[in-house]
Amino acid sequence: MNQSVDRRTFLASAGVIAGSSLLGSPVRAAVLPVPSGAPAAPNFGLTKFLDPLRIPPVLRPHSGRHQDLLTIGMTTARLRLHSQLPVTPLWTYEGCFPGPTIEVRSGKRVRVAWSNELTGTIPLEAVRVPFTRPSPANLPGYRAPDGSLPAGVAPIDGVAGLPPWTVVHLHGAVANGHNDGWAHNAMLPGDAQLTEYPNRQAAAALWYHDHAMAVTRFTVYAGLAGMYLVRDAEEDALRLPRGEHEIPLILTDRNLDTDPATGALTGRLLYKLPYATATGTMVPVTGPFTLVNGVIWPHLDVAARWYRFRVLNAANSRFFQLDLVDEAGTVQHDAVRIAGTDAGLLPAPAAVPAGGLVLTPAERLDLLIDFGRFPGQRLRLTSTGSPGEPDIMEFRVERRGRPDPVTPPDRLAASYVRLRHGTTVPADHDHVFVALLPPNVANEPNPVLWELAEITDPAELPTRFPVPGILQLTDPATGKVRTFRKVASLFDDTTTLFLDRGQWAVWHFIQLGGAPHPMHVHLARLQLLNRWTYADLAAFDLASGGTTTPLPAPGEGPRIEKWEEGWKDTFQVRQGEWVTVAGRFDGGTGEFMYHCHILEHEDMGMMRPFVVHPPEVAPFHMHPGGSGHSGHQAGG
Repeated sequence: MNQSVDRRTFLASAGVIAGSSLLGSPVRAAVLPVPSGAPAAPNFGLTKFLDPLRIPPVLRPHSGRHQDLLTIGMTTARLRLHSQLPVTPLWTYEGCFPGPTIEVRSGKRVRVAWSNELTGTIPLEAVRVPFTRPSPANLPGYRAPDGSLPAGVAPIDGVAGLPPWTVVHLHGAVANGHNDGWAHNAMLPGDAQLTEYPNRQAAAALWYHDHAMAVTRFTVYAGLAGMYLVRDAEEDALRLPRGEHEIPLILTDRNLDTDPATGALTGRLLYKLPYATATGTMVPVTGPFTLVNGVIWPHLDVAARWYRFRVLNAANSRFFQLDLVDEAGTVQHDAVRIAGTDAGLLPAPAAVPAGGLVLTPAERLDLLIDFGRFPGQRLRLTSTGSPGEPDIMEFRVERRGRPDPVTPPDRLAASYVRLRHGTTVPADHDHVFVALLPPNVANEPNPVLWELAEITDPAELPTRFPVPGILQLTDPATGKVRTFRKVASLFDDTTTLFLDRGQWAVWHFIQLGGAPHPMHVHLARLQLLNRWTYADLAAFDLASGGTTTPLPAPGEGPRIEKWEEGWKDTFQVRQGEWVTVAGRFDGGTGEFMYHCHILEHEDMGMMRPFVVHPPEVAPFHMHPGGSGHSGHQAGG
């Protein structure tokens, strides 16, 4: 990572308010027209690619008597997201948005004290607006010129008074449950969350963020996120780009409030939640401003050589479809190689698919880009199909070519093993079945998650269908009809999923309609095994939340690309897909969570707990409904 950027340099470049003095000269906000029904200019008066990309400072733990130590303060800060904007109040780690990049060594235990030093209530405006097309959520501001609220627009009750109640989750970490950032274990200012991370995992780009129960969508939006890099000897030996040629790219999107009378952007964060007035269904939040490392539409000066970018989608809900585009508008995928995914390096660099790279919330990509092909040119990183402005950032390549000291190797992680059902995933493994259901199932206005258990006793099978909470599915691996019942849905329903430490588990995510869901499983690294797609979901009855007849077996879905075979912890499950992923739960014990990583979905109920315990303890654990593990289910 770039070692030349310290915290003071970062804060100065961000235009931080220190006391009452602005570090840097004041800048007048652009005066914009008041948002109306007509689409505004996509940049809303801000000059694209005006500001340089900021590189978050790097923190490495210092050695104590028994282990490496870090203290990281959560503080309220005022930073510039663009030099043509006023400062924006934020909740941050160490005064930075995003937080500092923490860099550790694999196998080296680190203790972190996350100190809550935040002040005031949450620094954002949160409102509901009626959902229409084009969506008003992708326009800044929400008040009429006289300051009144238009029809259907209202503050989200209670958000303005939210205190700084926080708990940090290290996303992708292999650690015990008491270090995982359990959502209910949040703390108020004046306290610290003490955690230990064993870092017993391969080199990977993890990230840390707030995970407070029911309000994660607000706290992360307010700024509480940062990157965490694990290094190991295997990665060191590859001689990939390092130092100033290895750069984090943390992608987010945000909306901003405006002065009602002038239309000028105030700099204050605006959380603008669309909802369907007829049903009350909430639409996940996206914003018109794309940020990289906390800067709206930045640029980066690069040498004409290979670079390594650690890319993270830290947005609440926005999917980025990434393309590298030259000055003529031509997509230049040949200059990009994918070196790794969420949880580590690939066995070999993978090509970018012709349709670009879709990066869902919480996913990471390890990208290698050869700028030596483009001396003196400007290239853009774009997001195809994004609402509003597709541009993300600009790369400005130096004119002078020079010998490149780095050539990416043909082979990367020699330790990588591709998982196969029944071979590298042993026959003795658990199965977990989770249904992802669209809005308006049984009058529930938002998407829901059902934990499923198979009905194996013929005497328990219903005689007539549909039955609420009962799904009949044709297993794509065996062709047999299987009947499942809902055993849990909300987070605080009874825990039903118990896994033995060291056990392999295959998770089945079955999406029966609605928007895609990036499903994240805590604790383990996993691989995508299969992806099937239903041609017809007509047998699923929305009103009852059950199937009228068995759903036919899904057919083969889109092929699994080479880069999708990597170790991951977050997986996209699209409409009508049955996706299976597998991993071994041997890195820790305790209570963990799995959930959709669209933060609005997570907070509105798409999150459930699971327990990992030693197998010797399992016989003594009185599970709900008798002995046995919900996860220990027969099947393909």
